[in-house]
Amino acid sequence: MAMANVLHMNGGMEEASYAMNSLLQRKGISTTLPITKEAIAKLMCNSSVALGRLAIADLGCASGPNSLFLVSEVIKAAHKLSSEMGHESTDQFQIFLNDLPGNDFNNIFSSIQGFKEKTRKEMGSCPDSEPLIFITGVPGSFYERLFQTDSLHFIHSSYSVHWRSEVHLGNLVSCSLLQGLIDQEKLDSFNLPLFTPSAMEVEVEVQKQGSFAIEHLELWDMSWNAYEGEVDLPEALQDGGYNVSRCMKALFEPIIAHQFNLSREIIDEIFRRYGLLLSEWMAKERAVLVSLTVSLTKWR
Repeated sequence: MAMANVLHMNGGMEEASYAMNSLLQRKGISTTLPITKEAIAKLMCNSSVALGRLAIADLGCASGPNSLFLVSEVIKAAHKLSSEMGHESTDQFQIFLNDLPGNDFNNIFSSIQGFKEKTRKEMGSCPDSEPLIFITGVPGSFYERLFQTDSLHFIHSSYSVHWRSEVHLGNLVSCSLLQGLIDQEKLDSFNLPLFTPSAMEVEVEVQKQGSFAIEHLELWDMSWNAYEGEVDLPEALQDGGYNVSRCMKALFEPIIAHQFNLSREIIDEIFRRYGLLLSEWMAKERAVLVSLTVSLTKWR
């Protein structure tokens, strides 16, 4: 299978889309914002950035509101810090949004104008001093060369290689197979290229590669149910298994549909059963998503 052609989230703004089921990822981005802003502060001490221009890349931007949420926070932080440091105001931002070609870039592009207006308003910019924000889509794998040498100041990537858990996708398809929904031969050929390294493994690889200094390395976790602790939820969203299955469906439906050539009805049934499996497991213990946050600075 040409993985790059099918490895993307559900596009659009429908109920099963990534845009409508990515609260968990947004909470992850929000949790790590202090680390992001700390990295921006160190970057702003660099004279080349103090000239008023900042080039930012988000690798694995996906689609929906999260695609521009992080970018907005970086722009506001950089603009504020440049003023506080007495530098020339950072007023030109070049944003590169990267994901694989199958990503719903149109979803992002349709919201750019509103994003620019909202960001400028939150920055309190006067019409004569509004920052210039240029946004470019960059389709392709970030395991390949995407940008010119030394053309970026800040690179961000969040959950671009997704997680596995004790109740992972293998349990999902195995459970559904018992009900006769998926052919055994196709099931045996199904494989997701996921790898979840430890903090030590990441540190060793960074040191071995030799181009970066580790500024921050932290292992942390949050509830797998993005709605945990929320109040006044609709009845359906009070079910943690249902919430997680919706999130996983937004992530993996395209690749499962391609691999097994399944109808929408069968896929809906698979993830319904997956939600029941998750609910049973989550009733026994708190399910957490363990994440590793790394902040690197390129050696000069």
